[in-house]
Amino acid sequence: MTARRERVLPPLLAFVAFLAAWQGLVWLGDYPPFILPGPLVVAGRFVEACADGTFWPHLGTTLAEILLGFAVGSAAALPTGYVLARSRLANRVLSPYLVAAQAVPILALAPLIALWFGTGLLARAIIVALVVFFPVAISAMVAVRGVDRRLLEMARSYRVTRRQRIVLVEIPAALPGIVGGLRIGITLAVVGAIVAEWTGGEQGLGVLINLARGSLFDIPLLFATLVLIALVGIALYGAVLLVERRVAARS
Repeated sequence: MTARRERVLPPLLAFVAFLAAWQGLVWLGDYPPFILPGPLVVAGRFVEACADGTFWPHLGTTLAEILLGFAVGSAAALPTGYVLARSRLANRVLSPYLVAAQAVPILALAPLIALWFGTGLLARAIIVALVVFFPVAISAMVAVRGVDRRLLEMARSYRVTRRQRIVLVEIPAALPGIVGGLRIGITLAVVGAIVAEWTGGEQGLGVLINLARGSLFDIPLLFATLVLIALVGIALYGAVLLVERRVAARS
C-alpha cells in the first residue's frame, strides 16, 4: 500500500499544483474566459461536451486515424529497423534518405498528401504512419544492435536457423528497446493525427480545435479538446505499457 501511495501521490500533487498555478494565473491576470479560461470553466465545458455528444464523433475519427497509422507505421518500421541493424549495406544506402525524410516537417508534407490522397481516413493514416515510422525504426535498430553477442554466439553453437535466432533470441533480447520506441510512436501518432486533421476534413479533434477557435470562438471548448487529446495520449501510452508488461511476464 505504501509503495502504491508513493507511486501515485507525487504525480497527483504535481497535477494539483499545476491546476492551482493555472487558476492563480487567471485570477492575477483577471483574464476573461475567451482569453484564458480557468480549470473549473474548462472542466465544466468538458463535461458539457461529453454530455451533449460534441466530442464523440470527433474522438472516434481521431482514434481510427491514430490506430491505423500507428499499426501501418510500426509494421513498416520494425523490419526496417532490423534490416538497418543487421545489414551494413542497407544502413549505408537507406540511412541518409531516412534522415532527410525526417528532417522535412510533416506540416510541409501534409498538404501534398492531402492533394494526392484526399482528406479522408487514408491520407490522415499515411501522415500518422510517417510520423511514427522514424522513431520506431531507429529504436528497433538500436535495440537489435544492442543484443548481447554472447547470446548470438550461443545460438550459432546450437546451429539454430536464422528464423529461430530472430524469434527466440534477438526479438526477446531487443524487446525493451523496441517497446520503448513503440511508446514514443503512439504518443507521436496522436500529434500526427491532429496535424493531419488541420489539413482538411470534417471530423476529428484537430478539426474541433479549428472550429472552437474559429467560427465558434469557444475557447473553453478548445481547452477542453486539448484536455481530451492529452487523455487519449495517456490512455494509449498506458495501453502500450500494459502490453509490454504482459509480454514480459509471459517471457
